[in-house]
Amino acid sequence: IEVPADDEQTELLRNPHATWIAYVPTGAIKRGRDLVTLGGMTVVNGQIVQGKTTACGTCHGENLMGVLPDIPALAGRSPSYIARELFDIQQGTRTGSNTNVQLMRMAIAKLTPEDIVDIAAYLASRPAIGGPSQPTDQQVASR
Repeated sequence: IEVPADDEQTELLRNPHATWIAYVPTGAIKRGRDLVTLGGMTVVNGQIVQGKTTACGTCHGENLMGVLPDIPALAGRSPSYIARELFDIQQGTRTGSNTNVQLMRMAIAKLTPEDIVDIAAYLASRPAIGGPSQPTDQQVASR
């Protein structure tokens, strides 16, 4: 849930730079960090158990600030925006002209609504530092 940090700035003055406070379920940021950074992968009895998804930094850059020319930043975005985008991509209602949306759809296919809330909470908690990264040789070769 997002609420205005200052009702006067948000409602009366309609300040487009007014800030919001997001309330998330207890433990959501930690669970989201595990999904974002490891894809949900765990180690059980010394064996790696594949997670539900791919670590976000694989495509969105180590600092989650995107990769030029067309992979968007995730860090510091509104949790409502992130959750809506993930849900719409997962359901097939968000499409795009490049292959990135299809890759995202495959990467997030196994996520539950709770996972999406957790991921959105973690990404929104990250500072938006720096700019987009340059694509790696591997990312360029895969295009």
